[in-house]
Amino acid sequence: MKTLGKNSWPVLFVSDQIQQQTDEGNWLRDIVRVLTEVNGCQAIFCSAYGDAHDVVYSREDLGTVVVDWEIRSSGRIHKKNEDLAGDHAGARFVDYVRSRNRSIPLLLLSDRASIESIPNAVLEEINGVLWKLTDTPEFNAGRIERAMTDYSRQVLPPFFRNLVEYVYEYNFAWHTPGHMGGQGFLKSPAGTAFHKFFGENMLRADLSISVPELGSLLDHSGVTGEAEAFSARVFGADSTYYVLNGTSTGNQVVWRSQVSPGDRCLLDRNCHKSLSHAMVITGADPDYMLPMRNALGIIGPVDLGKVEPAKRYAMAALTNSTYDGICYDARHAKRRLEGAAILHFDEAWFAYAKFHPVYAGHFAMSLEERDRLVFATQSTHKLLTALSQASMIHVRFPKEVLASEDLQDDFHEAFNESYMMHSSTSPQYSMVASLEVATKMMHDNGRTALGDIMEEAIELRRKIARIKAEEASQGDWFFGIWQPEAIATLPTEELVRDQRYWTLAPGAAWHGFPPEELAEPYAMLDPIKLTFLCPGLDVRGAWSETGVPAAIVTRYLGDKGIVCEKTDYYSWLLLNSLGTTKGKQGTLVAELFRFRELYNQNAPLDTVFPQLGSAYEARYRGMGLRDHCQEMHVYLREHRLLELMVESSRFIPSRSMTPAEAYRAIVRKEVEFVRIDDLDPVDSPRTSAVMVVPYPPGIPILMGGELLDAKSLPILEYLKARQDFESAFPGYEGEIHGIDRSKEACGGGTRFELMVVKPRDGADRGRG
Repeated sequence: MKTLGKNSWPVLFVSDQIQQQTDEGNWLRDIVRVLTEVNGCQAIFCSAYGDAHDVVYSREDLGTVVVDWEIRSSGRIHKKNEDLAGDHAGARFVDYVRSRNRSIPLLLLSDRASIESIPNAVLEEINGVLWKLTDTPEFNAGRIERAMTDYSRQVLPPFFRNLVEYVYEYNFAWHTPGHMGGQGFLKSPAGTAFHKFFGENMLRADLSISVPELGSLLDHSGVTGEAEAFSARVFGADSTYYVLNGTSTGNQVVWRSQVSPGDRCLLDRNCHKSLSHAMVITGADPDYMLPMRNALGIIGPVDLGKVEPAKRYAMAALTNSTYDGICYDARHAKRRLEGAAILHFDEAWFAYAKFHPVYAGHFAMSLEERDRLVFATQSTHKLLTALSQASMIHVRFPKEVLASEDLQDDFHEAFNESYMMHSSTSPQYSMVASLEVATKMMHDNGRTALGDIMEEAIELRRKIARIKAEEASQGDWFFGIWQPEAIATLPTEELVRDQRYWTLAPGAAWHGFPPEELAEPYAMLDPIKLTFLCPGLDVRGAWSETGVPAAIVTRYLGDKGIVCEKTDYYSWLLLNSLGTTKGKQGTLVAELFRFRELYNQNAPLDTVFPQLGSAYEARYRGMGLRDHCQEMHVYLREHRLLELMVESSRFIPSRSMTPAEAYRAIVRKEVEFVRIDDLDPVDSPRTSAVMVVPYPPGIPILMGGELLDAKSLPILEYLKARQDFESAFPGYEGEIHGIDRSKEACGGGTRFELMVVKPRDGADRGRG
């Protein structure tokens, strides 16, 4: 069983004397020998500041840094590390370490004769000095060990520390779960394989709620409550609740706590389906805000200017940021949504916004005016580091609640009833620990971590733009990236610092949203969400003779181990996160070049996509990659799939019942499946029992309770076009929530079926 002992926190020695046969070298080697062989610590070495810079950048498990103030050579210097050469290099290295980690012990090795050469600014940043050739190796090694040990204790936040300590006590468990610390898995070969794969630490940390040392998630007490309070402080909330089954459930908790049947509510139409489900669970009566769309199908912000200020709502929800990386100015949104008594920002993909100044004012907890209750639900697992499904609900109180402990208690008691309806009495403590640790990471160096992510994302943006321009100048093509033109030319440090470069300015050509819809600059593009563009269609809707549909590119990337977040017809989305590396980015660019090479060669499709070729041999036999791209490109253009997709999302269908009423029809078996080919919306309108969400675009085009009537013809036309596309290009079936598929006999292709409410006469036509 691997423990978090001294070996987990290596000491970095930065000195050019470690290999030298000098008095200093012998003295330093004696310290290292005692530290490692006697005291049981681990040591790693760098002989120059430049090399040490890279170690500090890439490793967060260092326990202490010991720096020689009198290094003679700066060693190998990368371009980014040029300031670590020459005079004052030691002081700049100390500054660099502190810029990345404010609390790691930093000890200087220095000659007593050079004490006057150490600036006061450096002395303020370090934790101590080891005078060269003084004191015994045992004493100096002990000082280093103590610094490392003290630091390693405070690295672990309280809940995680208690969990680790409980696991290390090796208690005999007489409570659930049944595997009892993993021992139960060792009773069979399959269980033993499970134990070996996941490891003893994980299984011993899977504990019952019967462990009082870890507090209670349902009562928000003990170290669990302390962890939630810590997250509230770090994320800028008045109160925070940990949710262990995703933001989908977090949204249900929020809405069930505040909304009653029949309450009028307002949502953006591109909301996550969990918010649509909240309309079912609460019995709310929803109105919708329509998002903008450009000709590529990229989803923009909702037109907040069309929200009726006099109309009153119990609650309004806004997706921030959107799937395509559009972030709202929360202050502007709040003003436009003045008719809503409560605001809910679904920030599932935006939990990091608090920790970088480029997002200032664009997240819920940044709202300063306290005139109403504000919620933010965040998927801490999506782009921060919590385990999957680990999420948070943040609450910001209006001023009268903030000023009264009694009112805060009243809020908590009522809210926690909804929380407990959606929470298990057997929480997964590893998930709780992951939320606390994700918080601690942001508390300790969130600004630095987000800065690294953003710099790397911007460098990739600039790289793609530069390649595209260079290839175009030579008469060749490459992929593009959706972003303001200035991103390709301005310095990275300026782009990281200034929010204005990422703002969606009305009328700007790059984003493609009509100025009559986007009349004010109240949204920005998230720098770390990267939308790549394929040749064939631009944001103004201009088609090229040749094209490369995105579904083919992302199929290729997926086969190479590069999984994209979302694929549209001529664009796809990648996310930079804490886990993104330069190696990932380099591999991506290399594979895009390789795809283009295969395209230009018209490489045989059965070698590029062997599984597709074997599954549909008759359909794709003898076809090359370029032929395949061109055939699909022509089909998409001639059958107007993008235009139909955009048209299907530009209006709100009429409604014959609320989403809750439509769901009750499902429960009562008052529904039937009907092929979309058999629907006659003009002469025989039908009510959808379920929401219909095609991917792409990934937003609902039809909600439960809405009518397929003459107004909804564009929706039906788009679904039929998708159905025909899947028959024409087998192997490229896209997910459409709410649609069932059947296969026609004799190779007739795919047929779509939709669940609709039965006619009032009770006739049941059944499937097909």
